[in-house]
Amino acid sequence: MKRLTRRDFLKASAMGMGAVVVSTGLAGCILDSDDKRSTVFTHGVASGDPLADGVVLWTRVVPDKDLEKAVNVAWEVATDRGFENLVHSGAAEARQAHDFTVKIDVRRLSPGQTYYYRFHTSDSESSVGTTLTLPEGAVDSVRLAVVSCANYPAGYFNVYREISKRDDLDAVVHLGDYIYEYSSEAGSYAAADAAALGRTFPTDNNLELIRLDDYRRRYGIYRGDSDLQTLHSKVPFIVVWDDHEVANDAWENGANNHNAGEGDYGTRKLEALQAYFEWMPIRPVIEGNDEAIFRTFQFGDLVALHMLDTRHMGRDKQLDYQDYFTATGLDQARFIADVGSTNRTLLGADQLLWLQASMGYSTATWQVLGQQILMGRMNLPAELLVKIATEEFDGLPQQLGELAQLKGRKLMGDLTLTDEELARIETVAPYNLDAWDGYQYEREVVLGTVKQLNKNLVVLAGDTHNAWANNLKDINGDQIGVEFAAASVSSPGLEEYLELPESQITGAEQGIGLLVDDLDYLNINQRGYMVVTFTAQEARADWYFVDTIKSRDYALDTTRSASRLVRPGAGNRRVEPVAG
Repeated sequence: MKRLTRRDFLKASAMGMGAVVVSTGLAGCILDSDDKRSTVFTHGVASGDPLADGVVLWTRVVPDKDLEKAVNVAWEVATDRGFENLVHSGAAEARQAHDFTVKIDVRRLSPGQTYYYRFHTSDSESSVGTTLTLPEGAVDSVRLAVVSCANYPAGYFNVYREISKRDDLDAVVHLGDYIYEYSSEAGSYAAADAAALGRTFPTDNNLELIRLDDYRRRYGIYRGDSDLQTLHSKVPFIVVWDDHEVANDAWENGANNHNAGEGDYGTRKLEALQAYFEWMPIRPVIEGNDEAIFRTFQFGDLVALHMLDTRHMGRDKQLDYQDYFTATGLDQARFIADVGSTNRTLLGADQLLWLQASMGYSTATWQVLGQQILMGRMNLPAELLVKIATEEFDGLPQQLGELAQLKGRKLMGDLTLTDEELARIETVAPYNLDAWDGYQYEREVVLGTVKQLNKNLVVLAGDTHNAWANNLKDINGDQIGVEFAAASVSSPGLEEYLELPESQITGAEQGIGLLVDDLDYLNINQRGYMVVTFTAQEARADWYFVDTIKSRDYALDTTRSASRLVRPGAGNRRVEPVAG
């Protein structure tokens, strides 16, 4: 299989641009008055990739016939909802070659300003969207909603609806798994309730996604969801992909959920990413730009948000515990050598150098990494990992409780623990090799860079479907920064994977919390979102959870809401509880 290069990503971006137009001010909006077709804005409006002087606007418009002919689309941008003070206008074409999507890169805007935008054709008008540019100079606060992992068949997007009720956000940061590539048939991942909830896919899109049109239709289904449409229309998104935008457990040149019978993986990947660029309000990659989807958003002097690709550009294939089991157990020496190898890469050389340089040049108070997977060390006793790896979940909660009790005794200084008991809790290994735990050398390089530069680091993560707060320490145990991870929008979490009944959730959370040394907070069974608020004095994470995704009649579960903070400066930079 050929290695996918930087040029391949440029190609995917270029093909997925749609009718991208750079707008620099007011221009004439000449529409084709002779076009007798009916048109409809099928998927609302969206904005994204905000800068201090610009933002990308997105829509999709489809004619009722003659699909091979382009549709003329006009746009307007104003500082007021009534569009009396227009600052931008112009016209572009929506073409079948780009799935009738339109993206406008609006420039020469003012920093920290709210704008309103809309599109229209000769016979139709879109809804009105609201967007916001990034601030410049001295900034008092930045507030970001963080989400990931929205599985359509699993349940309703109540989390998106809840976020859309807020009026205090600067942006929504989406950390990937915006779509899933699976079918919604009974037996498919998270699809057990899909039929009852009316969340099945139509017959022309209910097989696993393989080709360009498959991915396009799936985005169309997701963006047809009213809760997601509403959220997109209210606030700009800053996005990055994870694996399910292509295939489960993807790496640079393959995926766990791809086999030879599904054709060339490189072709599948590039067509999936083309659909992503078409459907997402993201600025396309331009030849000569050293960034692919990794890029920085500067919120004045307060926050530098570095969005990373830990999935598709530089990742080596994941290690698998099954490859290290022998007749006498785990070949620990070989595993340790491989997982810590200096040759294993997650970001790739180009992205790693870019990140180091970006953090080095930045003078912002907070260096924030927006990326997909957990960076914190999630080491669990080896005997638990054997059960999990072999999916033998019977007796797991009891075993977890036993080990947590032993760990508690050790932390209390109990000298009566036997060597055998100590070995049970001290023989540990990473829980998830698909996370940074499977790429330990590169994690040390990133943490070492932060330490050398003396930066205040906050890592944002998704992917796991659960909420976490971790202290980030280097291999020497030095505190470097913190990690705040968001729960999923709708994808099931550890409670389903480990087959835990509700009565055992609290005990499991307490047990895992004791066993994982650097873990400060977790919620393993609820869907929700996270808001991270940055000031010069602190970065605070607040987790919010909905009580159900199986009904449109839902409420926030205020009994499980949680908050943590971190303070800047040497001697701080660790997870702290929020007073009160």
